[in-house]
Amino acid sequence: MDIEAVITLVDQEVFRYTNKHLTDLQQFIIAKVWQGQKYLEIADAYGCTEGHAKDTGSLLWKLLSQAWNTKVTKSNLRSVVTRQVKSLNKIEETQVLQSSKMMRAAEELTFIGRQQAIANLQDLVTQGHKIIVIQGEGGIGKTTLAQHFLAQYFDLTLEVLMAKETANIVSVAAVVEEWLHRDLNEDAGKEFGVTLSRFKRCLEQRRVGILIDNLEPALGHDGRLITAHRDYLELLRILADAKVLSTTIITSRDRFCEPEISLEHYRLSGLEQESWSRYFKGHQVENDHSVAQLHQTYGGNAKAMKMLCSIIQEDYEKNVELYWQENRHDPLIEIDLKNLVASQFDRLQQLDPQAYKLLCRLGCYRYQELPTVSLAGLLCLLWDIPTRPRQVIKSLRNRSLLEYTPNQGNSKVGEPQYWLHPIVQAEARLRLQVSTIEWQQAHRQIADFLTESVTRIGNIQDGLTALEAYYHYVAIADYDAAAKVILYSRSNQWGQFLTLGTTLYRLSIIQPLTLAIHQIIDRIKHDRHRSELSNILADLYWTTGKVHRAIAFAQQTVTTSQKCWQSIPRTQENRHDLYYWRMLEVDSLLSLGLYNLDLWELDTAAGMFQQVIELAHNTKHDPWAEKASLGLALVNSHSLPSGSPNPTVSKLYRLIIDLEDPTYNTGRFAYFMQLLGQIFYNYRQLTPAKKIWDRAIAFARSSHYTQIEAKSLIGLGNLERLSNNLAQANSYHQQAVELLAKIGAKCDLAEAYFQSGITLKLNYQDVEQFFKQAIAIYQTIPAPKQVERIATKQNKLFKLL
Repeated sequence: MDIEAVITLVDQEVFRYTNKHLTDLQQFIIAKVWQGQKYLEIADAYGCTEGHAKDTGSLLWKLLSQAWNTKVTKSNLRSVVTRQVKSLNKIEETQVLQSSKMMRAAEELTFIGRQQAIANLQDLVTQGHKIIVIQGEGGIGKTTLAQHFLAQYFDLTLEVLMAKETANIVSVAAVVEEWLHRDLNEDAGKEFGVTLSRFKRCLEQRRVGILIDNLEPALGHDGRLITAHRDYLELLRILADAKVLSTTIITSRDRFCEPEISLEHYRLSGLEQESWSRYFKGHQVENDHSVAQLHQTYGGNAKAMKMLCSIIQEDYEKNVELYWQENRHDPLIEIDLKNLVASQFDRLQQLDPQAYKLLCRLGCYRYQELPTVSLAGLLCLLWDIPTRPRQVIKSLRNRSLLEYTPNQGNSKVGEPQYWLHPIVQAEARLRLQVSTIEWQQAHRQIADFLTESVTRIGNIQDGLTALEAYYHYVAIADYDAAAKVILYSRSNQWGQFLTLGTTLYRLSIIQPLTLAIHQIIDRIKHDRHRSELSNILADLYWTTGKVHRAIAFAQQTVTTSQKCWQSIPRTQENRHDLYYWRMLEVDSLLSLGLYNLDLWELDTAAGMFQQVIELAHNTKHDPWAEKASLGLALVNSHSLPSGSPNPTVSKLYRLIIDLEDPTYNTGRFAYFMQLLGQIFYNYRQLTPAKKIWDRAIAFARSSHYTQIEAKSLIGLGNLERLSNNLAQANSYHQQAVELLAKIGAKCDLAEAYFQSGITLKLNYQDVEQFFKQAIAIYQTIPAPKQVERIATKQNKLFKLL
């Protein structure tokens, strides 16, 4: 043993016995005694008297003697420690052996007959295959094998469960975005390419297992991805890259034939008869030659084995022979697993009609973003079965038609979770759709349950759960109800009461929300709902740098709002509608002003802000006029920097900094705080600018407003540049660049590059590099006035250089 290991062992034993660690001198004595030195040599080396070293050593040997129940001296320390190490190793080996036996016993019931398959998959990984496709029939055990294998070799597994119906397959952008947010604690980019690059960097730094389950709904007749989901190829190219530390398992009934992706197929066959026999025996089912007949009939299918065992346990008194005698004349050899599921549905309908009804209704759940359903989610589907709901659920569990686990990672501790196998789910949906009334009612019950279950949105999972209700309304073509889901207001983590759409937008759930709104916006009858959705879409496109599309949607909202406001009679009964349409109009006009600011269309922006002020000043919409006045002040500070801020600017500064008014001194006003900082900076009032930006950053960090934090950092960098603190200025600007690149906020990123170039004005190459990056971004938007602004500044700097 080396000296460090000896000291560690002795320290652990002393701490166990006295609750105190070794002193420096005690550690020094052990090290030197282990090397054979005498107390005089030890004392000289440590810098103490020989007597003190002897006394300390003597007390230490007594402690160890008591702790180990054997006499320890300076002379026998080495031999005693060696015996203790052997004893500890033996205890550890015994514990490991016992644990291993327990694990093997549990595996006999939960994961039987696949040890060779696990070894084969490991061989493929060792050979360097990054993507492995487990191919086989439905129910053969592909998913179970993949999950078990990945759990053995990876601490983190990312899963995407393909929808059974092609129309419901989630986009690859949404999948990767969710992985980054929920599992890897990373922000997704605003563009798919940025998101993929970030995901690839995560995989290059961390060993991750990835499961793409039930791929066949996304495949065409030729085994290639269908047109609507060809984007999955971009993800697969990353997963096949030799640099990533991940292993990807794909399960599919069909062979996956994409020649440009390097992958290896692994054909999974049915379980051996021995495995079936052991499984039935482990569940106390009478085990005779009929098991061999069942095994032959179902080709060793793992799902069939579990289902049949459950049925025989409950309905045939655990007698395999009795079951076989009753069913042996059926043409079972020609029935595949899907037909097996159908036959179990039929039998369930005869034996337990209420359980059958619940099973069919459970087919409405998607099992995608929310892969499992809570007990409450099951109970909401038993609206007409009030007397024995739990017995109904147990009936499905006992027949292995309802998958179950005591607790899932996305649920409350101890809360059971349920889900349907994809094949069972598909059969359930087909049967329920026969009854239009029950099909619609089941979806409405689920949507109501999901909406009511989320009272406050405090994280991404809450937002995704609330959004799930939208898909159930879309399934029954109730698009107005789907719109209400997105527009339903709740309190959130920022202390605001906002619509689900706005909250998801702030949580950077961009891709799913954009797709959801586009799917229904042209099918909505209600002008109000359509206008509100257009308003949310405008902000979504603005954030991702598609400013002109944002302007189009915002202008559409303005037009509709004006038309509706003008058409409403001016009566007391209509006062709320009049308030609402004017509010939506000024809100969209304010947004148009901000959008045009990013394009550097200052005259247009000023006009929009002026319209808001004229419409809202001294009315119930005055808060919008106040924000518009701030926007107009910012435009004027760009155009006339030799002036001074208007009274609104001074008033807001006083309310935020001096009076700390709670109306303004919160995260909800943070975006306009950083605008206020820009105004003070433009008028070279640097102290108030710094105070405002510091306050905005504090709020942004506490509520995860990355964009506001980055914009305020740009401002702080500009302040340091004016003071000629170029190193600190550059640091702030580079922090802003990193944050904005991370979230993909194009306009703000271009501004950060532009200001970085100005900060590094003494270096021609740096200036050219950053200005070129800024111009390239603005050209893609396009924002010609911003390009012109940068070019003008560049010419001035280059003349100085």
